[in-house]
Amino acid sequence: MDTPMNWIANVVRPKIRSLLKRDTPENLWIKCPETGQMVFHKDVENNLFVIPGSNHHMRMRAPARLASFFDGGAFEDVPLPEVPLDPLKFRDEQRYVDRLKNSRAKTGQPDAVKVGVGTVEGLTITAAVQDFDFMGGSLGMAAGEAVVKGFETALERKTPFVLFAASGGARMQEGILSLMQMPRTTVARRRLYDAKLPYIVVLTNPTTGGVTASYAMLGDVHIAEPGALIGFAGPRVIEQTIREKLPDGFQRAEYLKDHGMVDMVVHRHDLKPTIARLCRLLTKAPARNAVPAQAPSPAPAAAVQPAA
Repeated sequence: MDTPMNWIANVVRPKIRSLLKRDTPENLWIKCPETGQMVFHKDVENNLFVIPGSNHHMRMRAPARLASFFDGGAFEDVPLPEVPLDPLKFRDEQRYVDRLKNSRAKTGQPDAVKVGVGTVEGLTITAAVQDFDFMGGSLGMAAGEAVVKGFETALERKTPFVLFAASGGARMQEGILSLMQMPRTTVARRRLYDAKLPYIVVLTNPTTGGVTASYAMLGDVHIAEPGALIGFAGPRVIEQTIREKLPDGFQRAEYLKDHGMVDMVVHRHDLKPTIARLCRLLTKAPARNAVPAQAPSPAPAAAVQPAA
């Protein structure tokens, strides 16, 4: 039989704790990977997921990226083709269909690439974003179809195409079907080139593997976010292969710009005006708010002197 003290300890105290307990979101604070500084999540979100102070660029989810890119956060969500869910019936530590189900529940997206059409500083642009939170932004059939659809949409609507790349490479669970997306996206990119429509790639952290070996390095202009890791194989794999120490900053955005692989490194806050300016330049569109030149008004009849 419980004593009064046991009743107080086992029943009353837990009841009091449950009444006083406050639900605290798990992501209330973010730790900066560079400095270790703890930053309020809302401050980072309002700063386009750039850590104030250190300027470290965090990863951005696809919907947030598109909303921050298009004017007023408004854009048309482009429907994407459906593909077989698990063509190889792949299984490792868990079934591939279960991995897809978990990633869809986590991100709210059907796959790693989202495509939208909207205006950027008044200029209509088609944009695609790879979401690294969906299986590392890996390139499978669904992602390949989405990228191809992005090229086709830009071609149909005669708009520039902007792609925000973030990927660990090809999706191993789809084998050769994943690798086939590399030539498919390359052919789609060629069609946009033949139509003389601009293709701008924004390389975010990280962009590696088969994505780097295909459409991510076929842009008219390559922009990288500060500190982004960009390459085919990772630096650790390269060091183990060549048995040499790599230079400081190897495969980072700034190093690649200095060595001619990237055209410019642009802070996230400056991406939108930079891309708008490039698109206007490449399409020969008039500058925003430009006032068209007007022909001089004819002089009033009374002011015209008759010829002598």
